[in-house]
Amino acid sequence: MLDSKIVSAEIDAMHLGDFSGATIRDIQSLSKILEEKTGQPFIHLEMGVPGLQPSQIALKAEQEALANGCATIYPPNGGIPRIKNAASRFVKAFIGVDIDSLCCIPTTGSMQGTFATFTAWHHAVPEKDTVLFIHPGFPVQTTQCDVIGLKHMGLDIHDFRGEALITKLDEILSVGNICGIVYSNPNNPSWVCFNEEELKGIGMLATKHDVIVLEDLAYFAMDFRRDLSHPFEPPFQATVARYTDNYILAVSGSKAFSYAGQRIGVLCISNVLYHRIYPALSSFGVDEFGNFICNRLMYTLSSGTTHSVQHAMAALMEAACDGSYNFLEDVREYGRRARFMKDVLLANGFYLVYDNDLGAPLADGFYFTVQYPGMNDLQLTRELMYYGIAVFPLDTMGSNEQGVRICTSFFSREQEPLFEERIKQFHMDKANGKR
Repeated sequence: MLDSKIVSAEIDAMHLGDFSGATIRDIQSLSKILEEKTGQPFIHLEMGVPGLQPSQIALKAEQEALANGCATIYPPNGGIPRIKNAASRFVKAFIGVDIDSLCCIPTTGSMQGTFATFTAWHHAVPEKDTVLFIHPGFPVQTTQCDVIGLKHMGLDIHDFRGEALITKLDEILSVGNICGIVYSNPNNPSWVCFNEEELKGIGMLATKHDVIVLEDLAYFAMDFRRDLSHPFEPPFQATVARYTDNYILAVSGSKAFSYAGQRIGVLCISNVLYHRIYPALSSFGVDEFGNFICNRLMYTLSSGTTHSVQHAMAALMEAACDGSYNFLEDVREYGRRARFMKDVLLANGFYLVYDNDLGAPLADGFYFTVQYPGMNDLQLTRELMYYGIAVFPLDTMGSNEQGVRICTSFFSREQEPLFEERIKQFHMDKANGKR
């Protein structure tokens, strides 16, 4: 346990109080300060930042592109042909659906892709002013809606899975104010994964109520219960794209490809949706949905995506499709870390918040959620600080449940003994009425 006086003093100095207003960055900053003040290393489980080295395939491709002069040329708004072709092939190889290369648009990280998508919804269907988030989820996406001026609401999946989810969604969509549905699969932070039946139901509702689904595939194919690493062979990544034309897939280079710092993602828009005409867009001189995203939104946001990184992402996708690069092999390490931490936590009084996937055990991956009896999520977040462990509370992620998010990305094998020692001490102190 760290020096409690130092921890309390720094929490007060940052005016964090009960942590109800603390952001991920606040918690990270506090943990860094406490490392300096106490001289003790922190176990950083708060930040969803990849912790693995990228493949040399990406580095080599980007270096070659720069050496060949791409830095002197503006990239096309809709992306260079190489990445558009590679993304189209990648979607076919690992998701099993056909999307034309024209409809695959590289973005400066999936963050820019979601911002562009929300902006397009805002202008294309102004009569529908609300985005439905299937929670828990990535809190910055709701902030993006706030910035754009879109209303948003959430549905926590803790009590709605299977048929109950579809029934509840149908009820919400029947009001007629929802322009789009957003979810991640696997889910950040619960790591539950929608199955094909649930996705079929979502797709059918999207068509019935004419809403667009944004499927955030930030953790592409990282449901390690099934081997999704073989190109052009089932099983494929589960997707709503098999059940509706009203979809956009956001494929990220950050997690599955460990290329977060270069900010690269690809929006893959269904062929039908890309070419769909929305009369409300005509005031921009472009009323075709995909064309509007390319030549109005991507143009005004950043004039396209950094030229060299498009080559890097394309090279990774090409190698994955050719079978010469198993992009999931390295990231399986996240699953190993999750298994270790879950075992330690569950053996010391903690329990999983989102604890199963339609009755089946959760996959072990990038995130999971836990709680300790007798505490709320803010109390647990604060209390773990005194033991040199930084986590993030669920209440800021749209969850109705009490608990904290655990991220495995910065947890190393060398920290395993220290983590186990601190969690055991935490549990012992609580059992004995300390702190």
